[in-house]
Amino acid sequence: MELAYIPSPSRGVIHLGPIPLRGYAFCIIIGVFVAVWLGNKRWLARGGRAGTVADISVWAVPFGLVGGRLYHVITDYELYFSEGRNWVDAFKIWEGGLGIWGAIALGAVGAWIGCRRRGIPLPAYADAIAPGIALAQAIGRWGNWFNQELYGKETDLPWAVRITSSLDGRVPGDYHPTFLYESLWCVGVALLVIWADRRFQLGHGRAFALYVAAYCAGRFWIEYLRVDDAHHILGLRLNNWTALIVFVLAVVYLVLSAKKRPGRETVVEPGADDSATDGAEAEADAEADAEADKSTETSAEDAKGKAEDKEPQSESESTSQSASESAGKKS
Repeated sequence: MELAYIPSPSRGVIHLGPIPLRGYAFCIIIGVFVAVWLGNKRWLARGGRAGTVADISVWAVPFGLVGGRLYHVITDYELYFSEGRNWVDAFKIWEGGLGIWGAIALGAVGAWIGCRRRGIPLPAYADAIAPGIALAQAIGRWGNWFNQELYGKETDLPWAVRITSSLDGRVPGDYHPTFLYESLWCVGVALLVIWADRRFQLGHGRAFALYVAAYCAGRFWIEYLRVDDAHHILGLRLNNWTALIVFVLAVVYLVLSAKKRPGRETVVEPGADDSATDGAEAEADAEADAEADKSTETSAEDAKGKAEDKEPQSESESTSQSASESAGKKS
């Protein structure tokens, strides 16, 4: 008896008049906003300026989207350039198909350009943004749910995802929700990086390397469950080999970096401390001016009060003087 399953949406796009609102695109956009928000908080905590992460993301995000799409198109070229296919579909990014490996690689190029323009070390920026990238992936994976794609092998587990679409050779049925597995794994990776960063004061790109290694470890077994078409090398899917190679490189970087440059950067953004000091001095000056104004007002009020106190006395003295003069005349 079937206990439960995860239903798939009847459609992945809603039309608001002539404007199509696609679930896949919404997931990507929300993920980017979360990554920038969390990255900004972590950047400020490391001594950077507000807005720096958003400014650099203007370079990193477009590069990342292009890189992710290029990786997908190159590794699955038969979907777009084989007989009966339309190469124009390679540009339809909203229909799904972003390779995280290409997104990270080319996104790093965009981030490097943005960091270089601001005089910021790329490893420090990467450390700040790493957990945010993992959360962005966790949110973005739900775009595959909207498109009913990238699911795993058939299963009768109560959390199986029910595929109803028969497009592109899909067979309706219940399958492993690999999008959900990866989403939950990425949340765990983000929490792991945040904890390790606080516990061990990771710096010089090691927080980012930990994110990469942890993600690859999960992607390896999740990829093994998937049943969508993929190129195989020595019995393993291409993405399995990519995950394995990138995992090894990330671990090697962690070890060598810890030996060569232990600790964390003392300065992540030149001038950030100076601007903070200038702001504090300006605030102190403003407070001093306010106190001075207050003292001036108090002095003025005191002087006014004394003047008022003297006036009655003067009138009394004048009256006494007049009376004395009158008495003198009479005498």
